[in-house]
Parts: sequence; structure tokens; C-alpha cells
Amino acid sequence: MLTVDFDRLGVVPGHALLDLGCGTGRHTFEALRRGADVVALDQSAEDLKGVEAMVAAMVEAGEVIAPDGPVTLRADALALPFPDDSFDRVIASEVLEHIPDDGAAIAEIFRVVRPRGLVAVSVPRRWPERICWALSDAYHEVQGGHVRIYRGHQLISALETAGLEPLSSHYAHALHSPYWWLKCASGVERENSLTRGYHKLLVWDMTRRPWLTQTAERLLNPVLGKSLVLYLRKPGGTG
Repeated sequence: MLTVDFDRLGVVPGHALLDLGCGTGRHTFEALRRGADVVALDQSAEDLKGVEAMVAAMVEAGEVIAPDGPVTLRADALALPFPDDSFDRVIASEVLEHIPDDGAAIAEIFRVVRPRGLVAVSVPRRWPERICWALSDAYHEVQGGHVRIYRGHQLISALETAGLEPLSSHYAHALHSPYWWLKCASGVERENSLTRGYHKLLVWDMTRRPWLTQTAERLLNPVLGKSLVLYLRKPGGTG
């Protein structure tokens, strides 16, 4: 399930791409399929181990070319271990809402992306997220959980203050908003027949990509989309 539109991000073979806060690696895998040289960075050793295992399986299946070395790196988003202007593309998907000092993380993103390089940032959309917070404290009051709800214009302003130029935006994952409302209403640690059934629908949608649900989500994203996705450029350079 991709949040970022890789066509909008313009990922091509040979691009150096940082997947910041990669989690279980969904964007890393797509970037590798498109021929990018990827660094999948996260603080979770368990998640990174799973990403490496999946990359190895993709290499064995012939889906991607074997990387020269490990794809993953355990590091802190507030002190990225890279020189300035290291990456052609940076993805920070569903990351900034977890970081208390998001301004420092944004400054690091700006520092490591090359002039004329592109950045994709996604965060939970304000109004669906507010419903989740209202329905359940457990949804966000967990270790490493969400520390803020963004207003779109506030996030754009923070990114512009760091020096990035907004290019475009969209919303994603409309079908996921009602699922999380149900989870929050019934208890995020509990399952019932309704949440189990809805989850099966989401898995079916992600694995089979049927016309009906794909069309419904595309039409509903502007209204119900759970994630706000922004695309930005670092100014400078000639390319």
C-alpha cells in the first residue's frame, strides 16, 4: 500500500533515494523496483531486519537487482549521517507526526536532498485524525505515537521555512479512515467481527486491486483521504 505517488516523485533508475522512517519498507520496495539506490532508515531494528529479509527475497525472485550492500540503516532523523546534498529523492511518509522536534527533522531533510531534488512528505489528514484522537486515547498515547495533528497550511509553512518549494499535493487512503474510526471506537487493541471484516476488505483491495474499490477510493480521497501527501523541491542547481 503506497502513500506516495512515485510517478509524481519522478523516481528513475540510478536515483539516490532516502526512505526516512521506512517502517516495514513499502516505499523502499517500490523504489528498488524502479531501479533507485535506496537507503531505508529507521530507529526500529526489528522493522529494519524485516526490510532486509524482504529485499533478499525480492532479489532471489528476480524482482530487483541485488544492492551492493545493506539497504537499511538504523539512525536518528534529527541527525542524519549523510553529507549535504546526498540524495536525489527523499520520502518521509507518516513520520513527522511522531517527532517532537519536527522542525529539526525537516531541516535535515532539506540538508541531505540535492538542489533540484524532490521530497515527498505525508502526514495524517487533520479531520480524520481528530476523530481518531477523540474516540481513543490509546490510538495516539503510546510510546512512539503521534504527538501532533497537522493543519495542512502549517505543515506547508514549516517546509517552506526550511527552504523547500511546494509543487503539488493530494490525499490518499480514503477507505482506511472508516477502518480506523471503527478500531478507535471499539478499542485499538481489540478485534471484533466488524473490524476483522473491514480489514479483510482492505487486504483484498491491496492484493487484488479490484476496479470497484480502486475507483471508490480514488473518488473518495478528496473527501475521506486519511493521509495528506505533499511534493516539494529543493531550489538551486541547474538540472
